[in-house]
Amino acid sequence: MADAAMKKKRPVYLDLVRIRLPLPGFVSILHRASGLLLFVLAFWLLALLDRSLASPEGYAQVRDTIAHPLAKLVLIGIGWAFFHHFCAGIRYLLIDMHVGVDLATARASSWAVLGASIVLTLVFGAWIW
Repeated sequence: MADAAMKKKRPVYLDLVRIRLPLPGFVSILHRASGLLLFVLAFWLLALLDRSLASPEGYAQVRDTIAHPLAKLVLIGIGWAFFHHFCAGIRYLLIDMHVGVDLATARASSWAVLGASIVLTLVFGAWIW
């Protein structure tokens, strides 16, 4: 009974800047953020696709838009979101099958997701630029 009373009186520490999240948790948050980014920017990509397929002038407009350095940075950001979401999704599918559930493997697979998404993004960025 004393344990239950003490647990209720403990302060809740919600300083999100100071909380040290483990790497798998950080990858999980990035997975959610990349999914949100893909969802939001999919409308922009679909608008570009629609404009490029509408007419030759629309295609020229889209080509000129994508040639702008800011648009290239946005495309590289979309590329990172796609690659990270894809790699982390494979990791979570494996975790759902109980592969890599132990702590050491979870950390290693988190590093692998981060590394693979960065390498794939760099290759994609070099190809776009």
